[in-house]
Amino acid sequence: MTTAQIVAIFIFLGMFITIISDKVHRYIPAVGGGVLTLVVVFLLIEREPHMVGSVLNLQQLPDPQFWWPGGHHADSPGINWQTLIFIGGMMIMVEGLGEVGFFRWICIILARAVRCHVVPLLVAFMLLAGFLAMFIDSITVLLFLAMVTIELSRQLKFDPVPIIIAEIFAANVGGASTMSGDPPNIIIGTALGYSFTDFLMNTGAIAWIGMVVAVTIFFFAFRKSLQRSQKESSEELMASCPLPTSAISNRTDFYVNAGIFLVVIVLLVTHAETGMSVALIGVIAAALTLLYANRKAMHLVRGLDWRTLLFFVGLFVTVGGLEETGVLEMVAHWIAAVSGGQIFIVIPLILWISAVASALVDNIPFAATMVPVIKNLALTAGLNLETMAWTLALGCDIGGNATPIGASANVV
Repeated sequence: MTTAQIVAIFIFLGMFITIISDKVHRYIPAVGGGVLTLVVVFLLIEREPHMVGSVLNLQQLPDPQFWWPGGHHADSPGINWQTLIFIGGMMIMVEGLGEVGFFRWICIILARAVRCHVVPLLVAFMLLAGFLAMFIDSITVLLFLAMVTIELSRQLKFDPVPIIIAEIFAANVGGASTMSGDPPNIIIGTALGYSFTDFLMNTGAIAWIGMVVAVTIFFFAFRKSLQRSQKESSEELMASCPLPTSAISNRTDFYVNAGIFLVVIVLLVTHAETGMSVALIGVIAAALTLLYANRKAMHLVRGLDWRTLLFFVGLFVTVGGLEETGVLEMVAHWIAAVSGGQIFIVIPLILWISAVASALVDNIPFAATMVPVIKNLALTAGLNLETMAWTLALGCDIGGNATPIGASANVV
């Protein structure tokens, strides 16, 4: 191994260990790892300034094909700007939806539909978390859903913890079914050129079979304890439950923001047919929200989670160091050698390594690391890239359920 490879590995492991320790916000070790990779590995050891440009990948942004690629897909080494711009745009749109009470309104309607009984509420909120996570990343789904669950638990007098844990599972499993549902899927989809429909047709069925299993398990695990915690009659519960109209402060704002959300869903579902990139959809989501917000636009921008975006930037640069120095190519050769190039061995290997690794560390850095590995496997061993992509997505998304740090939704 070369000096650059050894240093790149040490920087990456240092970043990983610091993220796992949870002593500081994860963007700090990610950005630190990114800066060290650029300065130490590329400039001081390799003395190749062009590597910095390759990993920062800024030349993509003015390219019209980046925004409207049609049926083409260009490789995106280093910083995946499609992922960053899409997530940032969706964050602003969701901030607007939260301001007008959209998520609280949906939750209250569901609560009243099941007459505020806690066990049906568990099932309803799991299905809601899974459905919303198909279109909005699971981090955002949990931010709003957990808050409403706690509010309702105080008014309807039940323990919110089992329901919130069930919502986490549902968001991670439901998010596995589409490209926009979970950050690992966004990374995999944008890096390899797969669409919303590609994910839905390949991981969607498996994810929703998993959802049925998850709902069944949580129903039987928590049914008795939740029923014991709620002793009021249906009439008393309905009297305690807030009305859906209490969630809406301004009807016009509510309808406009809900309309923007529906437009973005349509654009996501059809982006393979229109040829529009997910980055452009993210920009449209943010632009429509900010234009309508007018004077409140800066308030929405301030609500943007800049730390998460910086985490992604640092992560992509640090992983780019492993890719540029050839470390990830070595990992791909090792997997090919261990499996003998047999896809039936590679599939369970990727699936279980992804699941176990995603349980021990955040699944986002693992997915970002593995994407170049499976691309190399496809090139060197002639294995089917799509099969490995769906395997990686399912392993990361569902394996992330195992521990509190396994996925971003769990951390939230």
